[in-house]
Amino acid sequence: MRVLKHIFENNRAWAEKMQQQDPQFFQKLATQQSPEYLWIGCADSRVPANEIMGLMPGEVFVHRNVANVVVHSDLNCLSVIQYAVEVLKVKHIIVCGHYGCGGVAAAMQHKEFGLIDNWLRHLKDIYQRHEMHLDSIVDDKERLNHFCEVNVIEQVRNVCHTTIVQGAWRRGQQLAVHGWIYGLTNGLLHDLNVTVTSAAELDTLFRMVAKP
Repeated sequence: MRVLKHIFENNRAWAEKMQQQDPQFFQKLATQQSPEYLWIGCADSRVPANEIMGLMPGEVFVHRNVANVVVHSDLNCLSVIQYAVEVLKVKHIIVCGHYGCGGVAAAMQHKEFGLIDNWLRHLKDIYQRHEMHLDSIVDDKERLNHFCEVNVIEQVRNVCHTTIVQGAWRRGQQLAVHGWIYGLTNGLLHDLNVTVTSAAELDTLFRMVAKP
C-alpha cells in the first residue's frame, strides 16, 4: 500500500477537477510561469499564499520561512528575490506576516528552543529597537500582534534595501514592495500601508548608487 495514500487520492481528484475546468490548464502551466507577485510569508501551514489571495497555481512565486524574515545573509531568500525580480519580472513583492505568529511569540521569550534560536535572534534585534513602545502594551496578545506588524514593516525595509530591488528601480523596472498581515481568526488580509515603489522613499543611508 502506498504511504500517505489519501494524499495521492486527493491529488488525483484535484488534477481531474482542474482539467475539467480547463482541459489545457496543465499544458499551459508547464510551458512557463509568469507571476506578477512574489510572496514572502511565514512557513505556518495555516497561511497558504495562493488560497488566501484567491489566485491559481502559476500566479504567485512563493518564499516562506519562520516568521517571514528577510535577512541579508540568507542566500536562499535573496536568490528567490533575484529570480523573481530579474527573471520573472514580478511587479509586486508582498511581505506577509500573520497575527499570533509562533515564531514571533518565541522571540519574545527567554527560553532556549535549540537551533532556531539563531534565526529568532533577528526578531529579538527588531524587538530591542522597538522595546520601549512594545513594552508599553500591557495586554500580552495585543503586544504580540503589534510585534507581528512591526516585524512585517521591518522586513519590507530589508527587502527594499537589497541591491536586487534597488537595481530594478534604477533600471526603471515597475516594482512595488508591500507589507501585509493575515488574520487567522477571520481569514482576512490587512494592508499595513507601508508600500514602497522607489529608492527615493527610503532613508538616504540605504539608497544605493550604481558602480561607476
